[in-house]
Amino acid sequence: MPSDEVNGTAGGPGARPILGTPDDFEERPAGPGRFLAYLIIGAIVAIIAGGWGYVMVAARGNPEVRAEVIAFDASAPTSAQITFSVHKPADREATCRLRAVDTQHIEVGSREIDVPRGKSDLAFTERLKTSAQATAVHVQYCNLV
Repeated sequence: MPSDEVNGTAGGPGARPILGTPDDFEERPAGPGRFLAYLIIGAIVAIIAGGWGYVMVAARGNPEVRAEVIAFDASAPTSAQITFSVHKPADREATCRLRAVDTQHIEVGSREIDVPRGKSDLAFTERLKTSAQATAVHVQYCNLV
């Protein structure tokens, strides 16, 4: 094709890469400039990562209260029973919300309980009244007071 020969893409003797070859560019000067640029970029990344870590901890990314369900019994049509443990700082009180749901994950019962100060690890067995047959019971949240 005539247009290929004009643009130099036909592979003829005058064909050269559009951006040039490595021999067309001069060598980079050796010096501390590159190291300094990498050092600045690394410092910026470290500051951003530290800031993000602070935001996650401040937004309860590292919770101070943990609750774990040990067992539950939802066999009764008007109530459900749950056994769970709470881990919290010993010198603080907490409030936990228990929730019973049916097969469609609709809440059929709930209850808030107070966790007293004095011990850091406590176990509870609580009964919730339900408006319908529950299929699962869980601790929705625990917060320090």
